[in-house]
Amino acid sequence: MVSRAYTVAFQGIDARLVEVQCAITPGLPAFSIVGLPDKAVSEARERVRAALTSMSIALPARRITVNLSPADLPKEGSHFDLPIALALLAALNILPGDDIAQSVALGELSLDGTLVPVLGALPAAVGAASRGCRLICPQSCGAEAAWVDATEVIAARSLLACIHHFTGRTVLAPAQPGDVTSPADAPDLCDVKGQQRAKRALEIAAAGRHHLLMIGAPGSGKSMLAARLPGILPPLSAEEALETSMIHSLAGLMNEGGISRTRPFRTPHHTASMAAIVGGGRGAKPGEISLAHNGVLFLDEIPEFSRAVLETLRQPIETGDVVVARANAHVRYPSRFLLVAAANPCKCGHLADPALACNRAPNCGTDYLGRISGPLLDRFDLRLEVPAVTMQDLSLPADGEPSSSVAARISAAREVQSARFAGTQGCRVNADAQGRLLEEIATPEADGIELLTRAAEKFHLSARGYHRVLRVARTIADLDDSKGIARHHLAEALSFRMM
Repeated sequence: MVSRAYTVAFQGIDARLVEVQCAITPGLPAFSIVGLPDKAVSEARERVRAALTSMSIALPARRITVNLSPADLPKEGSHFDLPIALALLAALNILPGDDIAQSVALGELSLDGTLVPVLGALPAAVGAASRGCRLICPQSCGAEAAWVDATEVIAARSLLACIHHFTGRTVLAPAQPGDVTSPADAPDLCDVKGQQRAKRALEIAAAGRHHLLMIGAPGSGKSMLAARLPGILPPLSAEEALETSMIHSLAGLMNEGGISRTRPFRTPHHTASMAAIVGGGRGAKPGEISLAHNGVLFLDEIPEFSRAVLETLRQPIETGDVVVARANAHVRYPSRFLLVAAANPCKCGHLADPALACNRAPNCGTDYLGRISGPLLDRFDLRLEVPAVTMQDLSLPADGEPSSSVAARISAAREVQSARFAGTQGCRVNADAQGRLLEEIATPEADGIELLTRAAEKFHLSARGYHRVLRVARTIADLDDSKGIARHHLAEALSFRMM
C-alpha cells in the first residue's frame, strides 16, 4: 500500500504541486528518497528518523521508499521534511491517510521533532488554495500563510502537534494573519532646500511610474531626493501587496508574518553582481529588480555599476518581468519597478566648474557617462541636471511643500489611472500603456501635435522616446486634473527628455 502527502516545489513565485509517495515493502532495512532530490532533501531521512525516535516511534525493519513526483522536477530545500514525515506516518497507520492526502505541507524538522520555519509559506498557501487543500506549516510561518484567506492554514509547533491534530487528540485552531506592518517614517521632501525642478520630476515619476535619471555635482542632493520617494508614493493595493510579499517570502524578508503596504525601496551597491541584481544563484532566487517589484530601484552612481549588469535591466524595464535562465532552472519573476538613477557628470564630479575640474575635462565626462549605453539611456522617461545648491539657498529656512501635500496629488493622479485602466490586463499606470491604448489616452491637441512633431525631428527622437514623451505628458495632465493633453503638458514632458 502506498500512502500520499503533498507539498510544493517553487519555480519563481509559482508553487508546483509535488506528490510525496511512501511505500513500506519487504526487503533489507533501508530508507531511500528518490525523485531528483538535492542534498538538503536527501538528508531529510536522517532528520525524520531522529524526530520519530524522539517520540518513541520506531521504524520497521523493512524497506522504506519515498518518491517525490513528478520525478523529473528538481526538489530543493528543507521544507520537504514535514510532508515526508506525514506520508511515512500514514504508511505506518499512525495518521489517517485520507486527511493527509487532502493537505499540502511544508516545514523543516529539527532532531527533536520541532518544526523550523522555512521560506515560501505565502506562495505555498496560494498554491494550496488553488487546489482546494489546507496548508500545514510551522507555527512561525502561520501568520504569513494565513494572509491567503482562501485556504485553511494549520500552524503546528512540532511534528507531535501535527499527530495530535490529525488523530483528534488536540485539534489546532486555524492560524490568523499577521499584523499589517506600520511604515517607517520616511524623510520629508520639505527638508530639501532649492531643487524645485528636481522635486517636480520626482512628483511626475511617482505619479506615473516613470524612470528618472539625475545627473549633478557631488553633494547636490540626488541621493537625498531619491530617499524621499517612499514618503510620496501611494501605499500598495491589496493585490500589489500580495504580489510583493510572495517575492519577499521566497527571499526570507517577511517580518514575522506581517505584510507591508509600503512600497519597496531597494538600493543595491554598485559592486553588486549580476545574480544579485537580476536573480540567480542557488535555487535561482529573486534579485533586486524583483525585490523592488511595485516599488523603487535606486541605483546611486549608475556608471560605476558593471556594464553587463546595466544591460540586463533593458528587458525587464520593457516587459515588467525577468526570466532567470540556468542550466537546471528557468524561473520567471515579476519585476515592474520604478528605476531611479543618479550619477556625477564625470569621475571627479566637477565637470561644470573649471576651477575644480580635473585636467582630463571634458573628455572625462564623455568617458564616464559613456558607460551608460544609448539604449538604456533611451529608457529613462525623465532626465535632468541637478545643479549644486548655493550657500544662499542653504541659509534660508525650508519653504518647500511637505511630502504629505505632494503625496495627496500623486494619490489623486493614481486613482485617475486606476479608473482609466480598470479591466485592462497588465496595465496599472501610464507607464504601462502602449500601442492602441496609448493612442486612445494620450492624443494631444492640435498645437501639441505640431510641437511634438517639430521636437521629434529636431532632437531625433526614437519611436520609444516619442511614446515615452506621450506617457509623461499624460501623467502631467493627470496631476493637473486635465482630461486632455495640452501644449504646455507636452512642453514640460519634452523639457525633461532633452537634457
